[in-house]
Parts: sequence; structure tokens; C-alpha cells
Amino acid sequence: MDKHQQQLSLAKSSTQSCNEWIFRDVPSDITIEVNGGTIALHKFPLVSRSGRIRKLVEEHRDSDISRVELMNLPGGAKSFELAAKFCYGINFEITPLNVAQLCCVSDYLEMTEEFSKDNLHLHAEQYLESIVYKNLEMCVEVLQQCENLLPHANELNIVSRCIDAVASKACAEKIALSFSRLEYSSSGRLHTIRQAKCEGDRWIEDLSVIRIDLYQRVITAMKCRGVRPESIGASLVNYAQKVLTKKVDLVSTGHQKLVVETIISLLPVERLAVPISFLFELLRNAVMLDCTIACRLDLERRIGSQLDIATLDDLLIPSFRHGCETLFDVDTVYRILVNFSQQDDGEYDMDDVSIFESDSPHSPSQSALLKVSKLMDDYLAEIALDVNLKLSKFIAIAEALPAHARTIHDGFYRAIDIYLKTHKGILDADKKRLCKLIDFQKVSQEAGAHAALNERLPIQSVVQVLYFEQLRLRNALCCSHTDGNHKPVHHQSWRISSGALSAAMSPRDNYAFLRRENRELKLELTRLRMRLNDLEKEHVCMKRDMAKSHSHKFMSSFSKKIAKLRFFRHSSSRGSSSPSRQSYRADSKVIERTCASIE
Repeated sequence: MDKHQQQLSLAKSSTQSCNEWIFRDVPSDITIEVNGGTIALHKFPLVSRSGRIRKLVEEHRDSDISRVELMNLPGGAKSFELAAKFCYGINFEITPLNVAQLCCVSDYLEMTEEFSKDNLHLHAEQYLESIVYKNLEMCVEVLQQCENLLPHANELNIVSRCIDAVASKACAEKIALSFSRLEYSSSGRLHTIRQAKCEGDRWIEDLSVIRIDLYQRVITAMKCRGVRPESIGASLVNYAQKVLTKKVDLVSTGHQKLVVETIISLLPVERLAVPISFLFELLRNAVMLDCTIACRLDLERRIGSQLDIATLDDLLIPSFRHGCETLFDVDTVYRILVNFSQQDDGEYDMDDVSIFESDSPHSPSQSALLKVSKLMDDYLAEIALDVNLKLSKFIAIAEALPAHARTIHDGFYRAIDIYLKTHKGILDADKKRLCKLIDFQKVSQEAGAHAALNERLPIQSVVQVLYFEQLRLRNALCCSHTDGNHKPVHHQSWRISSGALSAAMSPRDNYAFLRRENRELKLELTRLRMRLNDLEKEHVCMKRDMAKSHSHKFMSSFSKKIAKLRFFRHSSSRGSSSPSRQSYRADSKVIERTCASIE
């Protein structure tokens, strides 16, 4: 049923209702037409209260007018029925559900004190001033009724007065609640009792029923009144959940788009005023509903400022664009990551050291970088499973964070390994380019052992792993044979097992730890021997292939260098538990030169 049919239905019902209370013993002498419906009434009661009807009757006195059409009457036939009852002296109750209609229809019919004392408009205004504007819930009910009375309700300032009343009452309730939570401690000092989030904000649920344009005006007024950002944020979350969870069709899509864009414009500027999960939900809806670019960029900036508290599920934004082959919206996450890396400390409260520290004037704190680096490693591992993900986008996200963000590269190595496993047809050059991003000095012993046996890695990366494992082994063995008064020499980037520097422990714990580490490294040494045997076999195959391509001279030099790595085989035949420092120093240089020659 469309709007016109609804108006006709209301007009017919009003006609039937009027027949029950109008004078039946006096024949009607005027017919009022409202929204296609007609009501037979009497001139005298109407002209005694309504200035508009009086003027129309006086203008047609010579022709004895018997029919009057009221065009665009606010509230329709239902409102006119109430006005007619007032003209006939029939009592009815004024409520928040009809007071706005009475104000508008009395203004339209000119039922004011100018034409008759104690008229309808005066009664409606008195009810608004004495009852409605003093009660927040009633104001919201009146606002809801005003949705169908625009622009008349705006012209009479009913909407603006209700909005001011709601904002004022919400602010007053919050202040009263704050004072009620004050108490004196045992030391005699006044302090505040900790409250539940948004406790006492009863208006949050009430506002969820009004239309988005009126809701926007209410929230704007509340901000001007100084309502807490957390309360504003809670109201926005509640309103969005009520509206955006409804079924979407072609008609409601445009309305939901307007709702999303309006809520984004109303978000408090304060950080953490709304949950980050809500920001991501808004972003998903903004992308799906094709909201303005300004709205999406604003959300990406807000999310970037608190990315360190996001979760992996938040980042997995489905790709809604037509023709996009990837499963997830990688471009949006990349822009969020760039916003995080480039954020300015000055935008936030510098007293809160838990948010940002003074590492640099234009960068997030190291603790935030650590959290985001772990989060992005998990995200890279997730999107690496997408066979349609281009290498350039994968690398762009991997390089978006500064080099010092990742103190341990285990998760990063895992993500790259998953990408290599999923994209088996990747070129060798691209494989080298990807693996160069990994700092094998920052991988744990377990990850290094896996990388040493990983056939998907290029040979250069494997040799680097072996080289740094050799450095790790030499450092550990030096520590285990050094007198307690002498400090072992540490490479600036060496990691022991979990990636923590051994110097961070006490001397006694450090010594016991290194002895255990020494036993583990002996086992690792055996695995490395097996890997070197595999490398020698690969070397034979490479030598045969290179000979065919007239590169015999290069392979001869490489063969001599690889042959020097056989110290593992010689050292195992001696049965010694700890090789000498001189032999390890020589072996490290051999592997280092090998890495340089292969690159």
C-alpha cells in the first residue's frame, strides 16, 4: 500500500469516526475535503475557532460556499479530526503522540488566540513547555512523530526545542550520575567510584528509533553540550546495530548508505571512543555500499591510529569490488598500515605512555610496532593462501612497516613459506626478491632448522641460514668455554634459541643456559652435516649443468669453496665435543665468502 492509498484509508476512517460525534439533529452546511476524503460538518463551530476556515467562508459569502479543500494539511485527516473535535467542544487527551500534530494543524488552521481565546494552539504549546520538554523520553517520542510533519514542525521550532531538551537532559543526567558516584575514602580524600561503561545513559536506546537526519542533529547538539565521547560512541554503535542489521533491498540500500556516512561524520575525534571492531564493521559496510572516498579514508585513518589493538578477524575485509580476483581487500589494509606507520604522536595525549612513547616525533611506539608486526605476519600468512594474490601486493604490505618493527622473523618467514608453497609457479628471481626480506639473523633455532631443510627457499637463502647458524654455534661454544671473569664477544644481531640475547640473563643462569644450548647445538650440527651432504649433491648437478653452458671456470671456484665446508665430516671423526676457536673462525669466513660469491 503506497502513501496515497494510506491517506485515503485514514480519511475514510476519520469520516466514519466523525459521524459518531458530530451533531446529527442539525444538518451539515459545509464539507471539508482532506487528502481525498470528505467530512460533513457545520460552519459555525469551525469559523469560531479556525481563522483559515473563517477567511475562506468570508471570501465566498456571496456564493454561499459549501465545500472547502484543505491542501497539504499537516498530519492529514487524523490531525484534522482532532482539531474538529476541539472546535465542537469535545474533550480528548493531549499526549506525546499527538501534541506535535496538534501544534502543526492548529497553526495551519490558524487556531490561535488572535481568533479565539483559549484556542488549540495555546493548549498544545502549554503541554510541550510544561510536560514534554521536561522529560527526555517524551521528547524522543515527539521527535519521532515530527518525522511525518516536516517542514511544518521545523518552522514551528518543535524539532529544535526537542533536540535542545534531549541534549540538555542527557548532559544533566550524566553530571548528576557523576556526583552520585563521589565518596570519601578512608583517608578523607574525595574520589570517584568506578562505573560501568556508559552507565546511566538511558537515552542511548531511546534515540535508536528516530530518523537518521533527526538523530544527526541530536548527536551534534549533545557534542556541543559536552556529553562524554564514550556515551556518544555507545549511542552510535547502538544506532548502527539497529539499522544496519535489517534486511537490505534496493530501497533500503540507499538509506543504509546514508546511515553509514552520517555515523562516520558523527564519530568522536577522541581515540578509543568507539571499539575498533565497530570501526572495521563500518569500513566493511562503507566499502560494500560504495560510500564516499572521504568517509572511507577517514575510517582508515582512525583505524590506523589504533591498529595495535586490532585482531586478525578485523583485518580480513572481504573484497566487494566488481571484477576483483582476490578474496580480501588488501589495498584497504595497506592504506591502514601506512596510516599507522606515519601517524603523528602530537595528535594524541602525550601523558599516556601506554599509547605512544617518545621514540620519534612521527612514529608509533616500539611496543605498538611489535604488536602490529605480529598482527601483520599473521595477516600475511592468511592472505598468502590466496592463489590470485600478486607478489607486488604481498611485498608492499610486508615492507610497509620499518625494519626495526620485527625483532623476530619467525612469523614473517612462515608467511613467506606459505606464499611460496601456494604459488608454486613463481619465478626464481621473484623468489629471491621475496626471501631477501627475511633477516635470518632474527629467526629462532627452530625456524632456522626448518629453513635449512626447506627446498622451496633459493640456495642463497639456505646458505645464509647455514652461515648464521654457524655464527650462533660459535658464539654459544665460546660462551661455554670462557672463564666467568671474561665476557663473551657477541655479534650485534645474534639470537639464542628464542631470540633473546644471552647477556640479558644473570651470569649463573647464562652459563647453565649455554651448556644446555651447547648440547642442542651438537644435535643441530648433525642435521647441518646432512644438509651439507645434500648441498654437495646439488653442487655436482649444478656443475654438470653449468659445464654445458660454458661456465666451468665459475663452478670450479665454487666447488673449491664448498669442499672446504667438509670440516663437519672431519670434526665428527675426531669425536671432540667442542671445536677450536681457530677452526670456527676459518669456517665462518669460508661460508661468508661462499654467500658473497653466490650472490
